Amino acid sequence: MPRSPVLIVLACALLWPVSFVGCTSQNTYRYDTIKTEYADLACNLGESRAADAPAATCAVNSSLTLQDVLDIARDNNPDLLMAVARIERARALLEKSAAPFYPQVNVYTEYIQGDAPSAYLFRTIDQRKLPPGTDFNDPGWFENYESGVSAGINLFNGGRDRLNREMARTGLTISQLDRDAIENQVMATAIGAYYDVLAAANFTSVAKASAETTRSQLRIMDIRFQSGGALKTDLLSLQVRVAETEEILVQSRNRQRLAKAALAEILGVEPEVPFGLAEAAPSAIEVPGDPFSALDYALVHRPELAGVREKLRRSKMAVDAARAGYLPQVDFTTRYYADDPEMKYSSDRDNWTAGLYLNWKLFDGFATRSDRAEALSQLQETMAADRKTLLAVKFDVKKAYLNLDESQQRLKVATSSVQTARETYQLVKRQYEGGSANITRYLESELAYNRARMRETTAYFDREKARAQIARAIGYWTGNRHQGGTTR
Repeated sequence: MPRSPVLIVLACALLWPVSFVGCTSQNTYRYDTIKTEYADLACNLGESRAADAPAATCAVNSSLTLQDVLDIARDNNPDLLMAVARIERARALLEKSAAPFYPQVNVYTEYIQGDAPSAYLFRTIDQRKLPPGTDFNDPGWFENYESGVSAGINLFNGGRDRLNREMARTGLTISQLDRDAIENQVMATAIGAYYDVLAAANFTSVAKASAETTRSQLRIMDIRFQSGGALKTDLLSLQVRVAETEEILVQSRNRQRLAKAALAEILGVEPEVPFGLAEAAPSAIEVPGDPFSALDYALVHRPELAGVREKLRRSKMAVDAARAGYLPQVDFTTRYYADDPEMKYSSDRDNWTAGLYLNWKLFDGFATRSDRAEALSQLQETMAADRKTLLAVKFDVKKAYLNLDESQQRLKVATSSVQTARETYQLVKRQYEGGSANITRYLESELAYNRARMRETTAYFDREKARAQIARAIGYWTGNRHQGGTTR
């Protein structure tokens, strides 16, 4: 076969796929193209919860209870979905780690031409067509096709493949525990956002009632002023109070919208689509009654503790894997193939080889020693991380119970304060209507009453959020995964 046509064919064979890939990749890897292709991954809500919305968006279409909020967050929170993807990636790495235990089989075909004496001789001998009287120094031009099957498997490499597989299995466990830790955090954050929305709605209700009361009093005061029964200063004071209540109402409404948008972000849904929230029963999250039993539970169920222990195991495996670099490697390879200048293969002229290969790296520039030192340093770091995580969990539990105790005490004081402020306000209101109390005293009592109500609301929802933080601190949601529901 002439050389020029062969070279042209090879050049075309190489240039065609390059040009094809270059043309197609311009659209394939555009952001909009990818978003459209994988639009089904944008939302993980079931049909019972998803609202009618455009493709690649998430929305909910119902009034949500606390349990609904937790279920949607567990299914659709982006952080949890990313954690699930990392679990699948770790599972793929675990499957890949089994590859060295299987033989590697390849089928190949090659074409070669030239005038190198060594290549000429080897290829012609494998063709079983070496001409008699060949000049080994100048055998001339040749071409050859070779097709065959090769296989190989590693027989020994110091146990690194076994350790790598065990490390991959441990990595999968760590990814699952990381997801559990994220779930605990997301559940507590979702509960906090849920109660923030309810608290903001309560603040808005109080601010709205206060604004309506002051506007009503302003109308009465204006009539009294027009008839000469009230001072201008009283009217101005009431107008200032009306402006203050209107400002508080605007702030409360904005706080409510922001709280709902924050909850929507945690749920992984569109914030523009409205959804309602149903009130939860008091103490909806069941937690241990004392910090000591809670700590015992946390030491068993907190995923961060289990995760750092798995990381410690993996670090020890990495030390042993690095030490295996001092050991030899043994491989078995075999090949069956045929050669011919015109690709007319024949079983009478086939070839095969099989052999064992021992490779022992006696000096690698101290790379193995450095790898082992790096692995030992990682083990030392993980040991410190294990101790740090244990201390952090203990502090987390203690802090959560201290915050719960504080919020309970604040709620008790705030409830008593509301009762006192209500009685004072009602008494001063009667006195004001009877003319024995001035407008300043009335406005002071009304403001004190509203502030007491808001403090009570804040303390109540802080108590509920503190219980959620206790549940997070002890690993309640993941530790209770196989024991039924999460709220009552």
